[in-house]
Amino acid sequence: MNGAAALSGLWWRGFRRLPSTHHHREPAIAQRLIDAAAAEPDELLKQLGTTSEGLTTEAAAQRLSALGPNLVAHERQQSIVAELIGRARNPLNFLLLALAAISYVLGDKRAAAVIAVMVLLSVSLAFIQEHRSNQAAARLRAMVRTTATVLRRIGAGQQVLEVPIEELVPGDVVRLSAGDLIPADLRALAAKDLFLNEAVLTGEAMPVEKSTAAVHSQRDAPTDMPNVCFMGSNVLSGAGTAVVVQTGARTYFGELAGMLIRQRAPTSFDKGVTRFTWLMIRFMAVMVPSVFVINGVTKGDWLEALMFALAVAVGLTPEMLPMIVTVNLAKGAIAMSRKRVIVKRLNSIQNFGAMDVLCTDKTGTLTQDKIILMHHFDLHGRESNRVLEYAYLNSHYQSGLKNLLDVAVLDHVEMKEHVQLEHRFQKIDELPFDFSRRRMSVVLATEEGKHLLICKGAVEEVFAACAHYAMDGDLASLDPSHIVQMQAQTASLNADGFRVIAVAYKDFRDPRPAYHTGDESNLVLLGYIAFLDPPKESARTAIAALARSGVRVKILTGDNDIIARKICREVGVLTDDVLLGGELDKLTDQELAQRLETVTVCAKVSPAQKSRIIEALHLAGHVVGFLGDGINDGPALKSADVGISVDTAVDIAKESADIILLEKSLMVLSEGVLEGRKIFGNIVKYIKMGASSNFGNMFSVLGASIFLPFLPMAPIQVLTNNLLYDFSQTTIPTDQVDDDYIAAPRRWDIGNITKFMLFLGPVSSIFDYVTYGALLFVFGAWTNPPLFQTGWFVESLLTQTLIIHIIRTAKIPFLQSRASNALIVTTILVAGAGALLPYSPLGSTLGFVPLPGPYWPAVLVIILGYCVLAHLVKTWFVRRWGM
Repeated sequence: MNGAAALSGLWWRGFRRLPSTHHHREPAIAQRLIDAAAAEPDELLKQLGTTSEGLTTEAAAQRLSALGPNLVAHERQQSIVAELIGRARNPLNFLLLALAAISYVLGDKRAAAVIAVMVLLSVSLAFIQEHRSNQAAARLRAMVRTTATVLRRIGAGQQVLEVPIEELVPGDVVRLSAGDLIPADLRALAAKDLFLNEAVLTGEAMPVEKSTAAVHSQRDAPTDMPNVCFMGSNVLSGAGTAVVVQTGARTYFGELAGMLIRQRAPTSFDKGVTRFTWLMIRFMAVMVPSVFVINGVTKGDWLEALMFALAVAVGLTPEMLPMIVTVNLAKGAIAMSRKRVIVKRLNSIQNFGAMDVLCTDKTGTLTQDKIILMHHFDLHGRESNRVLEYAYLNSHYQSGLKNLLDVAVLDHVEMKEHVQLEHRFQKIDELPFDFSRRRMSVVLATEEGKHLLICKGAVEEVFAACAHYAMDGDLASLDPSHIVQMQAQTASLNADGFRVIAVAYKDFRDPRPAYHTGDESNLVLLGYIAFLDPPKESARTAIAALARSGVRVKILTGDNDIIARKICREVGVLTDDVLLGGELDKLTDQELAQRLETVTVCAKVSPAQKSRIIEALHLAGHVVGFLGDGINDGPALKSADVGISVDTAVDIAKESADIILLEKSLMVLSEGVLEGRKIFGNIVKYIKMGASSNFGNMFSVLGASIFLPFLPMAPIQVLTNNLLYDFSQTTIPTDQVDDDYIAAPRRWDIGNITKFMLFLGPVSSIFDYVTYGALLFVFGAWTNPPLFQTGWFVESLLTQTLIIHIIRTAKIPFLQSRASNALIVTTILVAGAGALLPYSPLGSTLGFVPLPGPYWPAVLVIILGYCVLAHLVKTWFVRRWGM
């Protein structure tokens, strides 16, 4: 089938008429790509209604309006309704709403209303905090724009624009270079050593080279077409120009995303919260039927027993857990947004708190990320303007990703006038940089009519391609003595913290139309350029702060070990044990994991080796963060527990990260670590309190149900108690966390929580039974059920409300560690409301009676005894198992 024949003059308009079901859309999407691959470039441009110079701005705007933004499913922002549904969709909320419905059907509308208020309180608070977090992140994210280089016709001329990728439309002509994400499904029009990583689509890690020739033969899959660049892949090396064929959900990647999109795999934190939730539900599965049967048998009123059992089920439900978790995480995200940090995934904040190893490159993190070209030497170490001139020509004419070294060279603006670029040289070809050659070259036509290849790159790789050297206008052959001299010069500069790049050239007397990497041979070595990236003044302080927080910093760099050692020593990173990339490949995974326990610097490592280092650290049981911003950091960012990038990073790094920094600073990360531990600490406070309280209540309720001739508390009273208690816990996210707690990494430990529950839970039961005894034998409540129910209601509410102040710290509460003002206020309000309720009109409605005066001294003694014993048990527990 001829590709052009399948295209209509208004091909792009047909996108709006694509069927909505995946079953019909997939063949249409694949067929359009096949047709585009089969068409000749000029023919395809004509059918797309564009030219090699791109669309007009008016045509692009019209197509954007018709087709919508270039976004796939996972990039769509949730509506407020969707956010609310997401917050409400939780097994605990479903359980509570079911209990409310049962209560309503059984005629207890007050109980149903109280339960509904609990759910509303939990969902609304969680929604408000997460919505605020999302809005703050969205405002910052607007500052992080992923763009594409697009050709647009404006008036009678052409301009090269940086356009946000969501504004791309079919017919746009884009330029590609190393580090770019492919922003849509493209058909290559021009390509020079253009290699793409398509692993996101094919699972194949090997680079794929792209060409421009039309494809007429049958291919097994669209991804087999060598002239089509697929959205979601990224440019590893080379350069090219391509036309946009399909955008957004109509791309091959968008189709897969629409069918396969799913949430990220749960972290250990997510799994831990889920395990705790189901632990509480299992308690309820045992407790509720037992309470129902015991009260039904002993009291004879099965309906009342059922209502009481339902109320107990509500009391045992940790219904505020989703809210506590969400509000804590959202609060952390908002706090970090004020420090110009974008949190793309809320749970990554908690992972900060668990992180005990941070892997990072040194450039821009330990150093100022401001490269200065300090020297331009010939082979004898003398300053040479010719070396600077050739380096400037190379950097000026290269079309690939200009790194900081190129920027430093081009800062010598005086060279532009000196070498008379416009008059003396014309670019003929380019051999882009790649990570295997570690050099790049440009080929220029000189005014004499010959072609000049100028190469710059890593010293070893450039020297290996050289056969001669130039000195004072003369050429001479290189010999082994020059290798020794080169190594000595380079080592001397490296030892002083300089980055050294070699410069070489080659004259071609017989010009040719195109060149390839094989032409980088028999070069003439001209000299070296030396750069300095000074250490950051804040780096030493930040690394020391991370070390005090229990986070070890490991440097993973592609630089040689001499430069790495120099910089690391200046910022306080130990360099006693340095692992080189060549050594790393000889180690098994287990050997590497063991070696990394002592290694602080890994030098001369490749992108794949960085990822392997992180996996080895995982194997050793570490929680690993990775800070990266380069093309080669994508795999490591994905492998890490916390992937961190920066606003200035290349597209692939920003898309792979969990967190984006608007300022590349280790100090911000140090603050993030502490923020993560505070969040985790406040969540664990609620969990430990809920677990121990529920475990203790199980003994108290079961015991009272067995020996009392009446219900220990009316169903509506149980629900009121729970509602007031829940309100007192809503301010836990505002609480302070002790410095001792955040001084070390914190991970989820369900075993520690279970032991805490088993030891602290029975303490509350002891004092519940003391209260029972006082009410029955001192105040005569055997024959006065409302008095018993009121007395236990008040004691239960006061002890549960105050216990958070015992559990929240390993220190002596109120004296050595004080809660936040908000938590203290809610504690006072709830305790006061509980004490006054029996004397209010509402109290009589709920079945309460005024308590006798002697009750209050007795209950104060009980509460004081409970707090003292709970603190002693907690202190013993912390000494043995930790907080």
